[in-house]
Amino acid sequence: MKSLNPYLFFPGNCEEALNYYKDCLNGEITLLQRFGDTDMPVEESWRDKIMHAELKVENIHIMFSDGAPHKTITQGDNVQLNIDFDDPDEQEKLFYALAKDGEISMKLEETFWGARYGMLTDKFGIRWMMNYSLKE
Repeated sequence: MKSLNPYLFFPGNCEEALNYYKDCLNGEITLLQRFGDTDMPVEESWRDKIMHAELKVENIHIMFSDGAPHKTITQGDNVQLNIDFDDPDEQEKLFYALAKDGEISMKLEETFWGARYGMLTDKFGIRWMMNYSLKE
């Protein structure tokens, strides 16, 4: 495993939250991608919403998103854990270990951002995101 990072989701006000945490933590926004920047079909009202952003604060790396337009974000239940892998076999092993007695919400599959990615909720209700960047 390369890293474990918190991923925070917001109900349409991600940009406000991202800037708030940047200022409070004296961090640096290292990546900001809006839904309109991708090939993903999205309603016009969501084109300027944040699909993915990253904030670096010393050795802390926090990811942010407005989520998806069709999913409800509930305050207090909007944190997921993201693991970036450097070994696809390790990713697959951990993914299916945590999925046992849990629920897979997105199977491991190649994505438009050049990664093999999957999401699940483990048997304790913890939501996991697992990302392996494909080699070019």
